[in-house]
Amino acid sequence: MCSASGCSVSSSDVLDRYTTAKSRRNYAGTSPLTIASGKKRAVLARHVRNRRLYDAIDQWAFCALSSSPGAREFYDQRRNAGDLHHQALRALGNRLVGILHGCLRHHTHYDEHIAWDHRRTAQAA
Repeated sequence: MCSASGCSVSSSDVLDRYTTAKSRRNYAGTSPLTIASGKKRAVLARHVRNRRLYDAIDQWAFCALSSSPGAREFYDQRRNAGDLHHQALRALGNRLVGILHGCLRHHTHYDEHIAWDHRRTAQAA
């Protein structure tokens, strides 16, 4: 039972249904939708999505701001880059879905240092 999203899924479905993090993000509705035609390009929020799952991820990202220093740093970077609050929150949710996918693929538990330290070392260099 996936209580956060309010939907019932089997464990094999969770592990095997999405082969890539991108497909899991697309289903969740957190990945951006790029529309390009000729010289014009627009990056928009995805509106076709599992609404319950998206709401759960939105809440997860909001709660992560106060409990995860890495998530807070990521959010602050997005805000400093000019994103609005909800845009930065959606980007954080997208990142968290990618981290979740990695944990499910590799059968590991979430570790704050593994999830966020590579971003800190890239900035220091």
